[in-house]
Order: sequence, then C-alpha cells, then structure tokens
Amino acid sequence: MYVTASWWVVAVLITLVYGGIVQDRLALPSVFSYAMAFVFALLLYASVLVHELAHSVVARRYGLPVRRIVLYVLGGVSEIEKEAPTPGREFWIAFAGPLFSLLIAAGAYGLFRLADPFSVVGELLFQLWVANLLVGVFNLLPGLPLDGGRLVRAAVWKLTGRPLAGSVAAAWGGRVLALVVVAVPLLLGWAAGALNPWGTVWGLVLGGFMWMGATDSLRAARVRSRVPGLRVRDLARAALAVPADTPLAEAERRAAVIGATALVVTDSEGTPTAVVHPGLAAEVTDARRAWVPVAEVARALTAHSVLPLDLEGEEMLERLTSHPLPEYLVADADGAVHGVLRAADVNAAMSGRE
Repeated sequence: MYVTASWWVVAVLITLVYGGIVQDRLALPSVFSYAMAFVFALLLYASVLVHELAHSVVARRYGLPVRRIVLYVLGGVSEIEKEAPTPGREFWIAFAGPLFSLLIAAGAYGLFRLADPFSVVGELLFQLWVANLLVGVFNLLPGLPLDGGRLVRAAVWKLTGRPLAGSVAAAWGGRVLALVVVAVPLLLGWAAGALNPWGTVWGLVLGGFMWMGATDSLRAARVRSRVPGLRVRDLARAALAVPADTPLAEAERRAAVIGATALVVTDSEGTPTAVVHPGLAAEVTDARRAWVPVAEVARALTAHSVLPLDLEGEEMLERLTSHPLPEYLVADADGAVHGVLRAADVNAAMSGRE
C-alpha cells in the first residue's frame, strides 16, 4: 500500500471543517472535537482502503496480479496489472468495492441505531456508516474512473462484444459526471444568490480530477485495443549481423546496401552477442566512425533480450514490460537472427503513430 502526500492535505481539511460540527453536536472541548474529526478522516480513508482491498481480492481470485493499492487526494486505486478477460469478471471486480462499502455502512448504521447518538461511541459509529456510504455510493456513479464506470464498461462490452466500445461509453459518462460535479455548486450558489467558496473549489477540484481520470482511461483503452494486433514479426527491424571488430562506418554501409536499419554484433563463430544501440552510435563523430568497432557502441545480449519470432499480443507485451530494454534481438525457431525489435517502435505502434 502507498499513501501519497496529498492524503494529508485532505485529512487536514476534513479535520478543520468537521471539527466545528462535532463540537456543536457533542458539546466537547475543541481539542477533543477536532481529534474526533481527524478520526473521521482516518475512518474515511480506512473505508477507501477496505474498498480497494475488495477489488484486489476478487482480482487475485481471478488470477490477475495486483501491484499495489494507492491512497491519494480523491480516494484510492488498485493497480491491477492485467485487464479482466471477460465482461463478467470486469463486473465483479468493479462491483466488489462498492458492495463491501455498502455492507459495512449497513452494519455500522444498525449499531448506530442502538447507541446514544450524542455519545462518543455513537458519533464514531455515525462517522463509520457515513464514510462507507459516501465511498460506496460515490463509486457507483456511472462514469470512469469510478467503479460505476467500470460497470458501464462491462455492460456495453457484454452487449457489443467490444471492450473498447465499453471504455468509450464509460469514459464519456465520466466526463459528463465531471461537468455535473463542477456545475452543481455553481447552480446552487446562483439559486441562493451567493457562491459557497468551499463547495465551489471542491467541485472544481473533484470535477477536474474526474475529467482527467476519464480522459486517461479512454486513452489507455485505445492503447490496449491495439495490443492484440502487435506482433514481433511485423515490428522487428531488418538487421545485419557483423563481427565485433567491424568498423561502425563499414557496418552501416553494408546495412544500407541490403536495406537493414539495425546491427547485430557476432563473435568469431557467428553467434550473436550484442545489438548496436542507436543512441550510442549517434554519439560517434563522422571522423571516428571509420575505425570505432561496432562492439564499442553495442549492448550485450542477456537471457531476457532475445525474443522468439512468433511472440505477439498480450504475451508479447507482458514479456516486454517484465524485462524492459531499449532493444531486443528477434530470432526464429532455429536461433537464426531475424531482426531487432526496438521499444520505441512498440510504443509508437501502441500509440497509433506511424
């Protein structure tokens, strides 16, 4: 779990705003009132943590790895490393968080009804059920990056058979919600004849984060939609294999003749040992290129820098992200050099650039 510094900003704001409310309700000294207000901030984020844990547990049960849980200014996020493979699993991963929050809210509310509402215990139970109700209901709003948006995505995905269509619908739902969040305090202020500064600022901040979250989700979905079409065979650059002592200028001349745009370094037996890195090669001046050997501007091959020719889609992406390198040697089933795959080319293909 990772807690960002922005959490403390919100915790302080909640303490300052809610402290006065507690003081009026329970007639406690100001120190105790603000201490209880800070407890409310802790309960709110504890509720968010439980909410995210519910997502993570269901994701892990479906075999999806979870990197970590991050708590930040507007709540939390479970960093699940893979997409759900079906709309049904997407639904249950998304719904687990709000469901668990609402169940806790219901239980805390039942206990609150049995307690003295003007006691410390009663106030803490009140804080607990309100915090989980807020977390549960807010996250069910139908737009990304909220869980309700993921439910919309799952529903549209199920109806159309296209996960990208679900993401587009849910992202635009999130953008509409962002505009509503910004507009509501402005409309209320207009109706009352005076703006509420806190409500207006919070609406702008929350709406802005929701808009950016929806936009990022849409961009990520479009990138992910290109993953199934990625193939090492198609993205690998034609490469020329040359001995380690070949001058860089001579190697580049030979490569140009056959139309190769990458260089592979071999030992005396013709076995690939390294790949020339274009950044290092570009630093060699024209005057030195005729005598600097390719081995000096190459990166040695490792067990993780050789890719099979038939690698593609999710398997290819997982292989690259688990061992990120600037370039990889691509070899066929017999171990013969097919080409060189550069990470920059993969990123360009995923982003839709030529």
